[in-house]
Amino acid sequence: MKVIYWGIFENESLPLLLAASEKGLCYAGSPGNGDRECEALIQKRYRGATLIKMEEPLKPYQAEFSEYLEGRRMGFTMQLDSRGTAFQESVWEALRQIPYGETVCYSDIANRIGKPTAVRAVGSAIGANPVLIVVPCHRVVGKDGSMTGFREGLDMKRFLLDLEKKNNLATV
Repeated sequence: MKVIYWGIFENESLPLLLAASEKGLCYAGSPGNGDRECEALIQKRYRGATLIKMEEPLKPYQAEFSEYLEGRRMGFTMQLDSRGTAFQESVWEALRQIPYGETVCYSDIANRIGKPTAVRAVGSAIGANPVLIVVPCHRVVGKDGSMTGFREGLDMKRFLLDLEKKNNLATV
């Protein structure tokens, strides 16, 4: 039986629900409203897993998120335990190749994975990404540069893009 540790990473910028197995981070997203909602979000993805609310196993992940939110980290080194279909995994890997502070559109991702006509399927795979920020789906925008859907809402997406833009300018 898979054990998943979870907790709310409280910080000044953006509270996050984090969940990890012994293999790595398996969920990162908005904490929602209370423990039951958090557990339901994790259980939906990992049916039958034993959920344990415990901060200690999450500390390495919290440290990397903290550095990212403070503008001291542009990429993540943490292990992931996210599972998807082969197609989803190819999309998520393409997302990880988008440079910090830059954006691409859905058709760019479709082209990168060799499926130029699968733009809608790419959008669905992006929406299924369980580890926001680490797999930077927030860096995907509409073809015209407009803000498009984001599982945690456009306010969070704008926040993340603005954070990266500001920090990218500071490093130039």
